[in-house]
Amino acid sequence: MARETVSEQLIRPLVRTLQPYVPGEQPRVKGLIKLNTNENPYPPSPRVLEAVRAAVDGRLRLYPDPTAERLRDKLARLHGCDPDQILVGNGADEVLRLAVHTFVEPLAAQRGPLSRRYLVPPAPATVQSFVPSYSLYPVLAAQHGAAFNPVPLQMEFALPEAGQLKHLKQWQPQAALTIITTPNAPSGRGYATRDIENICARTRGVLLLDETYADFAPENALALALKHPHVIVCRSFSKAYSLCFLRIGYAVGPKPLIQAMHKLRDSYNVNGLAQVAAEATLDDLAYYRENFRKIIETREWTTRQLQQLGFLVLPSQTNFILTRPPGPPAGDWYAQFRQNNILVRWFDTPELSPYLRITIGTPKDMETLVRVAKRLLR
Repeated sequence: MARETVSEQLIRPLVRTLQPYVPGEQPRVKGLIKLNTNENPYPPSPRVLEAVRAAVDGRLRLYPDPTAERLRDKLARLHGCDPDQILVGNGADEVLRLAVHTFVEPLAAQRGPLSRRYLVPPAPATVQSFVPSYSLYPVLAAQHGAAFNPVPLQMEFALPEAGQLKHLKQWQPQAALTIITTPNAPSGRGYATRDIENICARTRGVLLLDETYADFAPENALALALKHPHVIVCRSFSKAYSLCFLRIGYAVGPKPLIQAMHKLRDSYNVNGLAQVAAEATLDDLAYYRENFRKIIETREWTTRQLQQLGFLVLPSQTNFILTRPPGPPAGDWYAQFRQNNILVRWFDTPELSPYLRITIGTPKDMETLVRVAKRLLR
């Protein structure tokens, strides 16, 4: 084993061993059909582009509104709540990080040094999530020095029924923070609000519902955040509203929880152009709802076409599908698609390695994908 340099010895042990989150590839290849990171294939509303252009003026030298007050007012009207029940973040990822830092104790604060082994990590120091889901969750827990408790989903990525929870040895009802990705990523499976509320009733810590893909689903559970004292909903302007580049998300929940999260966010955590774009987005929701309709229609067409070719495609309520291809392993299909200028996502993990995750692009993109799949099968 190589000896550590003086510089390496200055790094905290936790950070030295930390495995960082690995985002989807962002290649710079001309002509590549990019279907790997669930970006919206349609541009922002013309109103949004116009508002952002108009904001590129002398205001760039000024700090943005530190609390995104105008945006929170608009979101509050949209969701029927008080602006103080909303926090705006630098993408949904910052909202998730703030939740971990606000509600979860580091292990060292519980029972001595981090190096000590815990057979059952203490609930106040535990982030819990059903898996597989967003792979950032365990990274956020590790960065904070907290424990991560993965609770396996049931067959075909279903949530456990309420009665099953008490029989799952992995389930910790007292975990400081439990996260449910709804609809689920990477499976695309949607969950009924009534099923989520049943889990909510059996959760004692904070329950965060990550609804990044809710706009592509027939229902959402935001009402639970306005009903229960321990539920927060996290939303994003990235996937549905084509603002990945500007990084903006938000949380809705009980005022005491949201105000606690405000204490830990950066002073000017959301840039001014992102705030302007999000405000303009909310002024043109009809444009985006038409895009949702087109994406869902293309998703269903793609599902039917791949099924006819022998692909197993799981039902999806998102802007992507998870599919198990016929014949060769999914990793080989991933490589073959890449050689044909189509980039999809393959996860080299036990639960997901048989599958490909494919973002829904434009109809032309998906026609090309199906055409290449047919050729590869021959």
